[in-house]
Amino acid sequence: MKISRRAVLGGTAALAVSARAGATGFGRGRYDRAMVIDGLSSLGPLDPEGPAVASQLAAYRASGLTAIHQTVGAAGNTAGRFEETLRRIARYGRFVRAFPDRLLHIRAATDLRAAQDSGRLGVIFGFQDTVPLETDAGRLDLFDLLGVRIVQLTYNKRNLVGDGCLEPGNAGLSDFGREVVAGLNARRMMVDASHASQRTIAEAIAASSAPIAISHTGCRALVDVPRNTADAELRALADRGGVAGIYFMPFLRASGQPRADDVIRHIEHAVKVAGEDHVALGTDGGIGAVELTAGYAENQRRFYEERKAAGVAAPGEAPDVFNLVPDYNAPTRFLTLADDLSARGWPARRIEKLLGANFARLCADVWGR
Repeated sequence: MKISRRAVLGGTAALAVSARAGATGFGRGRYDRAMVIDGLSSLGPLDPEGPAVASQLAAYRASGLTAIHQTVGAAGNTAGRFEETLRRIARYGRFVRAFPDRLLHIRAATDLRAAQDSGRLGVIFGFQDTVPLETDAGRLDLFDLLGVRIVQLTYNKRNLVGDGCLEPGNAGLSDFGREVVAGLNARRMMVDASHASQRTIAEAIAASSAPIAISHTGCRALVDVPRNTADAELRALADRGGVAGIYFMPFLRASGQPRADDVIRHIEHAVKVAGEDHVALGTDGGIGAVELTAGYAENQRRFYEERKAAGVAAPGEAPDVFNLVPDYNAPTRFLTLADDLSARGWPARRIEKLLGANFARLCADVWGR
């Protein structure tokens, strides 16, 4: 079903979701028993007394998610990133602790099973940049103690660890970057190469003694933009036991709003290249549905312009393209995707791997069983 720009701005994009809601195939019963992990998502507002908290908690429950990877680290080459990261960890920690019957801070692979068994949403603390370390890899001890389990090496631009995907030099890991990778391995913290340059990804895979993640990406063979990952790196990632998560982002197509078909096209290509044991999901979005109003469209325009001014907007981003897939704009997006894949002939066991079993296996391999 095509949605016009006018319809989107009028908030009727939810029709695309409701039109698919009757789809069956994988089934809610099997979905509720599956390990379901979003390799990069967001809890949303962090006010446990706020007016939105009831709908937030309802969305968490409706989603059927076992766990999400939540960014708690500050990014960007500006001052105060260490201090800001400590403040963010404190805010997220307070929010999780405010709802012990609904949320669980994931520190070990066994916590994923505990979250699933108890019906709580597990929250994995992670970074999308290593700038909070500044020049001291020893700070990983502190962040390990605070429960950070995943650390992304770069965010689009160059930092002291290596080059991000927007750096034309493609210089790869620095000596300090190799020290950080070794430090993460020693502490059994997961290395994430999302947003990294081609050479940084390749060198991180080779340098790490443990398998790594590219938690939220797409396939560069399908859409040649810097935020997507080339087949050579997808194969190398799989060869070392790693996992790539496919996002629900504009980079899934050359232009325009990404749709369900684009998500599935990238998933199936990644499975063809890396194998069904090495592909997962990392939406890079929130849990609840987004109301696609004119106000939301204006916020997207401002968000893009701010990123462009800061030099971190990547090719494929645009002021009039939302960072979501309208067909999957609901807390139950993964269930709808599972039904769509089932309708394409995917066996249930392969769908379960994609939904979260692959990412859970990676967590166990890195963090210990």
